[in-house]
Amino acid sequence: MKKNLLIPLAILLFLTTGTILTVFYGKGYRISFKQELPKISKTGLLVAGSTPNGAQGFIDDHLTTATDNTLDLAPGIYNIKIKKEGYFSWQKKLRVEAEVVTKIEAKLFPSAPRLESIATTSVKNPIIDPSYTKIAYQIASESAVRRNGIFVLNMNTSSIPVPVLTLQSSSTQIADNTIDLFSEAKLTWSPDGTEILAEITTAPEKITTYRLRADRLNEDPQDVTAILESVHNTWNQQKQQKEKSLFAGIKNNIRQLINKNFSRPYWSPDGTKILYTASTSAELPLMIKPRRLGINKLIEKRKITQDQIYIYDTKEDTNIPLPIKPPKPCQECIIPISWFPDSNHLLYINDKKIIIMDNDGSNEITVYAGPFVDTFAVPWPNNSKIVILTNLGNPNASPTLYTIGLN
Repeated sequence: MKKNLLIPLAILLFLTTGTILTVFYGKGYRISFKQELPKISKTGLLVAGSTPNGAQGFIDDHLTTATDNTLDLAPGIYNIKIKKEGYFSWQKKLRVEAEVVTKIEAKLFPSAPRLESIATTSVKNPIIDPSYTKIAYQIASESAVRRNGIFVLNMNTSSIPVPVLTLQSSSTQIADNTIDLFSEAKLTWSPDGTEILAEITTAPEKITTYRLRADRLNEDPQDVTAILESVHNTWNQQKQQKEKSLFAGIKNNIRQLINKNFSRPYWSPDGTKILYTASTSAELPLMIKPRRLGINKLIEKRKITQDQIYIYDTKEDTNIPLPIKPPKPCQECIIPISWFPDSNHLLYINDKKIIIMDNDGSNEITVYAGPFVDTFAVPWPNNSKIVILTNLGNPNASPTLYTIGLN
């Protein structure tokens, strides 16, 4: 009978021991046999990924691993570098903590991006909608008035061929010049991206404003000149409702922090991060206690300086300064910086260059240094390319839309 009990007890002991060892292994405990006696030490886990995958991973300048892998590292500060042939390298300094999983996901950009035209006609005054998925633009180069007017390029159209794009196959004409000179109008998007106001000046004292649907040809455009104030009020209500929805999931103390210290807040597409200019110099208190594990606190700054630019993460309660200096004086100036659709990168235009950087200000990469018009540079919704307006420096050519490939 004792023998019959011994086997189940042995199996139970084996399973219990295995479970305990698995749990401790998952927490980062490792046994080292380098000393005379085995030594148990705590380690941290570094999970390194990259897009594209299969890149080389360097730790403190030593080739240690390939991406999409997990490493056990002793607690400490490490310089991580990711490299792949044909792409700019990525690097960051991180603190690895005992029993904590630290994740990195390096987006690698090609060192020689492709430049492709997506239009065969000249394009004027492109303007992106609030959702960053549609571009309204004008054409006034054709002789036929019905070919001139306002067009909308939908960058989310699934039928767009890849990698060859054609503006005509993915655009919708929403107004032509048969009723008025829409090819010369000043365009404004509605907050929800479904409508456009087209303001046409026919004389110094005469301005006519039309309200256009952004998804179809407006054969009988609505003249809203007489009720323009009412339209603006409706749009302002939409904008306020949208801003209110962004704050809906934010704790009250974080909401007060934002209202008190942040000027011109610019939310990331996923609604978790805020690009802002400090409205005052202050010390930001910790909003989330205890702090989340795995946060990279090496580059965080809780002390903010008035008129400097930062990114605040409402989910992680981290505040990071950006290496961007706003022009002075800058009361209502527009800084040419925007979010990438993945919410992990920023698109910055400086000194006639298009720069991409991580949302903590690291890994600045110049992806384009050629001529382009009016600082117009818009990322494609799937992060695969950037749309620019350029004539490639040819004074005899009219500007048109090109894409800069990022894969």
